[in-house]
Formats: sequence, C-alpha cells, structure tokens
Amino acid sequence: MLRIITQRAEALTELRRICDRTHDDQVVHKEATVREVLQAVKRQGDRAVLHYTEEYDQVSLKPEELRVSGSELDAAYQQVSQELLNAIQLACRQVEAFHRQRVPKSWVQFGKDEVVLGKRYTPVDRAGLYVPGGRAAYASTVIMNAIPAKVAQVPRIVIATPPGPNKAVNPAVLVAAQEAGVDEIYRVGGAQAIAALAYGTETLPKVDVITGPGNIYVTLAKKLVYGTVGIDSLAGPSEVLIIADSSANPVHIAADLLAQAEHDPLAAAILLTTDADLAIKVVAEVKQQLINHPRRMLTEKAIAHYGLVVVVESLEVAAELSNEFAPEHLELEIEDPWSLLDKIRHAGAIFLGNSTPEAVGDYLAGPNHTLPTSGSARYASALSVETFIKSSSLIQYSPKALERVASAIDVLATAEGLPSHADSVRLRVQDPAELERLDTEIPTAE
Repeated sequence: MLRIITQRAEALTELRRICDRTHDDQVVHKEATVREVLQAVKRQGDRAVLHYTEEYDQVSLKPEELRVSGSELDAAYQQVSQELLNAIQLACRQVEAFHRQRVPKSWVQFGKDEVVLGKRYTPVDRAGLYVPGGRAAYASTVIMNAIPAKVAQVPRIVIATPPGPNKAVNPAVLVAAQEAGVDEIYRVGGAQAIAALAYGTETLPKVDVITGPGNIYVTLAKKLVYGTVGIDSLAGPSEVLIIADSSANPVHIAADLLAQAEHDPLAAAILLTTDADLAIKVVAEVKQQLINHPRRMLTEKAIAHYGLVVVVESLEVAAELSNEFAPEHLELEIEDPWSLLDKIRHAGAIFLGNSTPEAVGDYLAGPNHTLPTSGSARYASALSVETFIKSSSLIQYSPKALERVASAIDVLATAEGLPSHADSVRLRVQDPAELERLDTEIPTAE
C-alpha cells in the first residue's frame, strides 16, 4: 500500500524512481517491433493496416470497413443517454471557449525606411487525432484534441481509434467526435494507426500533425514518425502530485489519488503534506476506498508501485520537491493556494484549492487535459491551438533600408565565408554606373 516517507533525501530518490518508471529494458525490443509495423504500412498501405489490426486487436476488417460509416455515426446518438449527450456538449462549449482565448494573431510592423516585419499564422491542412481504446472509452480525449484543431480552423480533422471485438467504436466516442467537429473516423489503433496517418494509405489520409495519447507502441510510433509529421508530445502514464496542509480533507485526497491510479498500473499518485496526521488518515482512507473499487486490481498495483506519501517540514519544501518531479497534474489543497503559486515552476496543470479536483480539468473546465508527463513539464506545455498552427515570418525591405544595412551583412557574410550571400545584397545597392558596366561584360548567346 501507500508508503509514508519523512526524510527528504529518501523522498527525492523515490520521486526520481517514479519519474523514470517507463524506462524499462523492453523498450528497445518494442521499438524494433514498431519499426517493422511502420515500414510495412509505408510499403503496403491498407493491406498492412488490416493485417496488424487482425494480429494485435483480433479484429478482421475489410478495406471498406476501416472508415466509420454515416449510418454508424447516426446510430451512435441513439446509443447514448441524453445526460451523456448534454455533458459532452457542455464540455465542448467550455473547452472551445477556453481555447478561443489562445488563438495567435498574425501581425505586421511598419518600421523606419519602409521596413515591414511580421508573422503570419496558418493552420495545418490535416490533423490526425489518436483516441485510445482498451480499458476505457475516452470521449474526453476526443474533445480535448479535436476542439483546439477546430478552433485553429484545420480544414480536415480525422480520428483513428481501435475497433472493439465486434468491430464497433464506442458510441460516446463517435458522438463526441461529431459534436467536436471531426470530419472522418477510422477504426484502427496501435502503431499501425500512427503509420497510416503519417504515411497515408489507400483509405486513410496522410496528415500533417498527429496528437493524442496511447500505449507504449503508439508513443514509440509517434516518436519514430516525428519529422515526417509533427506530433504533440510523447505521453507517458498519467500522474498527480498533491500538496496538502491541515485544511485538506483526507477523504477527498484519497479519492484524488485513486482517480489517478485507476488509469493505468503505471500511473503515479503522490501526496506531499505538512501534516503527519493527515498522511496517516489518507493512507487509511485509500485502503478503505479500494475495498469495493471496480478497477481495484490495476489501481492497487499502481498505488503499490508508484504511490507515495511524503511528510515535509514546510510548504516551501513541498514546492521544491514538486518542482523536482515536475508533475503532469499538481493539486494545491492548502488553505491559501495562491500564496504558494509563485514557488511552483514546473507543472502541466495546477489545480488550486480544496474544491478543485483534477477531474474538473479532465473533463470540462476548459484547459486541455493532454499534458506533459514524466518530468517533461520542465520544458513542455499542454496541447493547444498552437499545436495545429505554424507561423511564417514576413520581411520586406525598401531599397533605402537595404542600403542602410548592406555593409553589416557584407561583413557577416564574409566572416562566414559565404561570398554569394554578400553579393546578393551588394549587387542590389551598387552604384548604377557600376551595374551598367557589369551588364555589358555579361556574355551573350551566339
């Protein structure tokens, strides 16, 4: 069960071990398998996609069955409750409202001597969204990936998601996709789905950016196709770190830790607290809430291997340990969460106060739940509109402006041993008489 640690050095060791939990010896073997899948799909297209879908998902499909049909999309609405539909629609509205605040605006600046500088933002042509299957149906993942692409005005948004045993795709996923503005849905998962989106097949379109989480094979596939396409990130197992003081409720904290652990046996659930009594109560409450937990086996495994409670002497020390871990999700369940915020440097998403469980952000607060994991919050950010947009620099110089900087460019180009760089400027600003002389020296065709 949950271990309680009181020594800072031991806590640091454990936090580093948990952060590195995905670096196992099997990755090299798995990467070789993924490379094989990628090359096969690149060469054989649909044929390889169908082969690996049958081999890994035990689902036999025909090429025409890869794309989810219109009738299936219509039928999905009849298979979800009105309450679920309402919740999906609310989540779409909330997430869209948040991401509309993040759209970069093109700009130009008119400077001295008619110099014009600027930046122009345009969306990618096609976005491929991966939605995992397996242990759960992730309608929320559809919303979190599709809405930013829609707000970015990507012309073509497609989803790849594994088929179920009867070839069906979960109706909640289909409904969420339609509500979020997805154009096409394909029933294919795993590394073969990433390959199909990266290279294109007879049925699946080649896309420009692939986003969305998946298992280790999906993650390795995204890593290997990066460069052929853009990706959002290399998502690892989910994690939460909670900083709590005596104002926190142990029942709530236990539920928050389990909410993370129930995702995956590799999920991490960590509590840093200044209250030793709270630590003891949380451990007992976690044990109690696990008794009748529907996902007890995998949740208990995650808690046993990657659950941790650390008693610290101050909230400042808790912030330092949190920054070392750089959690995907950080909950500040303390009396005055804003007072500690300035000391937090690395976190994917920060949930402030005792009434803000991570589940709020997972589903419909608005900010994206696709976040950096495994310490990558030190340099990475959440999926956003910018994931689906690229920028082009705008530069225009007048003859006068070019003449003003010509000598500096000449010096720099000469220093780098690039004479034609210097010539490309010099020949534009040279004395007209000299240019006329050069023109007469250019040989003409006989």
